[in-house]
Amino acid sequence: MDAMQPQSDLHGYFIEDLTIGMTASYAKTITETDIVIFAGISGDNNPLHLNEEFASESIFKGRIAHGMLTAVFISTVLGTKLPGPGCVYLNQEVKFKAPVRPGQTVNTKVTISDIIQEKKRVIAESVCWVGDKVVVEGTSMLLVPSREDT
Repeated sequence: MDAMQPQSDLHGYFIEDLTIGMTASYAKTITETDIVIFAGISGDNNPLHLNEEFASESIFKGRIAHGMLTAVFISTVLGTKLPGPGCVYLNQEVKFKAPVRPGQTVNTKVTISDIIQEKKRVIAESVCWVGDKVVVEGTSMLLVPSREDT
């Protein structure tokens, strides 16, 4: 990337570019490494995530990925695709619906559901699923820059 590249070339969508119903998605297979690194970064060393013997005796009957590891893919879509670079998280609500196991692929889709132009706010609905099962649902509020801000 050119160091002299103007900031606007790195920018995602501006509030004026967005319309209700726009979508973007991301897919990621959860690996053992992802779970261990997330545990290290977050400090969440719950044995449900890291200890098969312990987890096999739980209601899940085996290890599961951290819920927040799964939910972070909502942030991935928002921060890199829609609205993309330049947006700022203001609020995130998530509902964890089902566990994700190591080796499963999480698909995430974000849909713009409302635009509050005068406040430069966007509401986005998100869903994460594995196969045909929803594992996480969420609603986000974002501050999205205007072309007037540049």
